[in-house]
Amino acid sequence: MKSIKKTTVVCTASLLTLSLLSACAGKTDSGTGAAADPASAKPTEINIMTTFFSPEPPDANNSILKEIEKKTNTSLKVSWLSPNNYEEKMNVTLSSGDLPDLMLVLDPFVPVIRKSAQQGAFWDVTDVYKKYPKLADFPKDSWEFTKMEDGKNYGVPRVRPTEGGGFPYVRKDWLDKLGLTVPQTTDELYKVWKAFAQQDPDGNGKADTQAYAAYVAQDSMGSLGWIESAFNQTNGSWKLIDGKLVNINTLPETKEALVFLNKAYKEKLIPEDFAILKATQAKDMMKAGKAGMGSDTPEAAWEPTQELRKTNPQADLQPMVSVNGFTSKDTGFYGMYVINKKVSEAKLKKIMELLDYGASDEAWDLVSYGIKDTHYTEKDGNKVFTELGQKELVTQGAFKQILYKNDKYQRAFRNGMPNDYLERNKKVIDERSKISVPSLAVGLYSETSLTVGPELNKKIQDIKTKVIYGKEPITAWDDFVKKLQTDADFQKMSKELNDSYQKRVGGAK
Repeated sequence: MKSIKKTTVVCTASLLTLSLLSACAGKTDSGTGAAADPASAKPTEINIMTTFFSPEPPDANNSILKEIEKKTNTSLKVSWLSPNNYEEKMNVTLSSGDLPDLMLVLDPFVPVIRKSAQQGAFWDVTDVYKKYPKLADFPKDSWEFTKMEDGKNYGVPRVRPTEGGGFPYVRKDWLDKLGLTVPQTTDELYKVWKAFAQQDPDGNGKADTQAYAAYVAQDSMGSLGWIESAFNQTNGSWKLIDGKLVNINTLPETKEALVFLNKAYKEKLIPEDFAILKATQAKDMMKAGKAGMGSDTPEAAWEPTQELRKTNPQADLQPMVSVNGFTSKDTGFYGMYVINKKVSEAKLKKIMELLDYGASDEAWDLVSYGIKDTHYTEKDGNKVFTELGQKELVTQGAFKQILYKNDKYQRAFRNGMPNDYLERNKKVIDERSKISVPSLAVGLYSETSLTVGPELNKKIQDIKTKVIYGKEPITAWDDFVKKLQTDADFQKMSKELNDSYQKRVGGAK
């Protein structure tokens, strides 16, 4: 399974201290949690442990935070921890047994979370969430894929759109200049790559443009994963063939993808240092106008476009719909929030109300724009941010880790984007939704995969990278696959995942 990577930021030293970690654990409810009515009831104190993807986390006096508390009749004690070591802090908190009321879990499938759920550390919300209309309206898959082995939900998914995930975007202005169209197949893609690298698309008279700002991770194909998927017509590492999940690395199409990429590397169509290039460096290449294709969500493609238009108003990065008729569907969630089983039913209800409010249009507008006439004013239908708005709204990436609504077009819009760009993004998402393919392995359980999977993924990626570089011949990949198929751990992992899949679809009891 592949995980979505996000750009991280460094938290201030004070936020990373153990004293803060202790504070984030807070106190559990003793049964005095306030009910939803009456509105005049004393605010319910809720301790929350979460992360942030913004330059800085909100402080306790943030006026948007105060407005959330006012709307929900709560007193929120939020411990914002850096994403750089969030999982480490989460594990320490779980080991202590002194949990906050509400805690973000980035990966619901790791052993420590499964074990904690089995031991009764979290509330079972399987039937509870259905009483809250916004939560019940989350994508069905987000609830199904976050169930544990007993078929129960021990957390509320941190909802994300199922459409509009990471996929390539292309310099449409370069295509127009060279008389080319948006590529639909890998063959057309290769022709476009060669033109971008060899035909001076930026018109500066120098051979200094890259076809694709590619990079890989230590344990995955990184931004080259969609090429492998396009060849395999598969989202993730497991493909359903004749009712059985088969690892894509054993399929001939994966070999074809490696041959394709090795040829691209030899012809200097992808960066020479793609194996050590970071995602941020790849994005910088796009911003500098040095590459014709990148990979990200539709709304994220606006960031380099906006930068390029400062010097070239015609610059245009257009998100692509598909390659070889393939595009992937996301799971509909990124982690989940677990609720401490020690809180009372009254506080459980209040926490669910908070999360349900967080999924509303009102809450989304609040964390996106702030309070009218405080953080922004409206002029000719446009929101103009005040000085306070510019200061406090840098924390959008923090509040949106807790409050997030279910909206098909969330990955179409970004602040500052012109309407024509937004409408095109919506059309791209609509077209993708007609053909997008989900990952079938999300949420499946294999103990062997958890123990040997990480190291196995590194070995697989190591040989792939060497083959693309040309340091190993393609026959080395053939030899590797033969050994992989006879590996005892690999066979055991395949069986466990297939058993889990059959259990999910009702084919085995």
